Amino acid sequence: MIYPIISLIFFHAFRTAAVPALGYSHDHHHESPQSLPSKTWYQDPEHPVHALFRRDALGDGTTYAAVGSPSWSAPYPSSTPNPSALPVEWLNTLNAAVAAGKIPNIPQSSNLPNQNPVYPTGYDPNSPTVCSATEQCVTPGDIWDAPDGVFASSFDDGPTPSTPTLVNFLQSNNKTTTHFMIGVNILNNPTQFLTAFNAGHDIAVHTWTHPYMTTLSNMDLLGQFGWTMQIIHNSTGGRVPKFWRPPYGDSDMRVRAIAKEIFGLTTVIWNHDTEDWAQTAAGPIQAAMSGFLSSPKHPGLVILEHELTDITVNGFIQSYPLIQQNGWNFISLAQSVGNGSSYHNAQSSSSEVTPMGILLANQTTSTSTSSTQSSTSTAASSSSSSGQNLSGAKAQTSSARTLRDNFSPLYTTHSALVLAGVISLCV
Repeated sequence: MIYPIISLIFFHAFRTAAVPALGYSHDHHHESPQSLPSKTWYQDPEHPVHALFRRDALGDGTTYAAVGSPSWSAPYPSSTPNPSALPVEWLNTLNAAVAAGKIPNIPQSSNLPNQNPVYPTGYDPNSPTVCSATEQCVTPGDIWDAPDGVFASSFDDGPTPSTPTLVNFLQSNNKTTTHFMIGVNILNNPTQFLTAFNAGHDIAVHTWTHPYMTTLSNMDLLGQFGWTMQIIHNSTGGRVPKFWRPPYGDSDMRVRAIAKEIFGLTTVIWNHDTEDWAQTAAGPIQAAMSGFLSSPKHPGLVILEHELTDITVNGFIQSYPLIQQNGWNFISLAQSVGNGSSYHNAQSSSSEVTPMGILLANQTTSTSTSSTQSSTSTAASSSSSSGQNLSGAKAQTSSARTLRDNFSPLYTTHSALVLAGVISLCV
């Protein structure tokens, strides 16, 4: 398909021109939250994200549109979201959060050539009021570091034509990673998206069009987060992402608050940067990785990598043997910092999707796995009973369960899950 290739080339060129000369590399560690997966996870049922992205009654016969089909792509903006065409539920939730004083009144920054975003006079980007991640100001709750000894793997800017190479390599080593995906790239590369999801990889948010987020209005931020959340939700059997990474690492207290208060997203930055996107060969990427991997095990590694091109992917592949040789524990980032779950309503891309707000203790899944999943099938063919092209690893444990994607309340819940939640809460 010609358009995705052209858009990828344009995006790469724009990225090269737009990245600021200062403050982009975060090659150091911070005392930020670290966690390892647990067997118990709980999501606050009062958070607004539960009403914005949730399944309706189980088994109601409604299906999702097949990923890649015209009915699947029709609802989404083809480029920068129009702030005048946002779902009313998102607007109401934002307005309520602003009225409640949960969204700081910080002015937008300006994106000047060859500089970090600049704030108006009187707003110090390193102050607690602004706390710009671009300036390496750390806000409690943001993720900069992995648990000790952990290589928390993630890749930005997918899906792209290079995604299957990355996925197939990791699958050959029985590993998965977290993909911070751009909404328009999902829209334009549905087959590559399904290659990652069907292989059990975690899907997270990297905004809709990859802008400097602190330069945007509240309404524009709503569209960047919301449409990316929506397309991931609609394309993964109803999963709701928990994590997002700001393009260029550009976030502040206002942007973080909208991500967290409206969409339940935790901000993820990094503590090392390969600058792989700027390389013309894999050698410099491997050299940078070698240095990072020989570092002490405290804190764990969160390395900024991209699935943008074959060069960036091959740079990682060539470095991969060094991860084990240096004694690092390779884990998908979402799983390593997600307290046992990669999504708000599912522990992984291959586990059961559950109603949010239910306490699940020692949850186990009986989903089947397959080593013969195809990464070359067309996006709209062989769709599952939920209307998606999901492989056996993504099929729900009960084939009779179908999912419904809309904004309506979850009027009924599965009785066994309710009972499990009650029992767990009483223990």
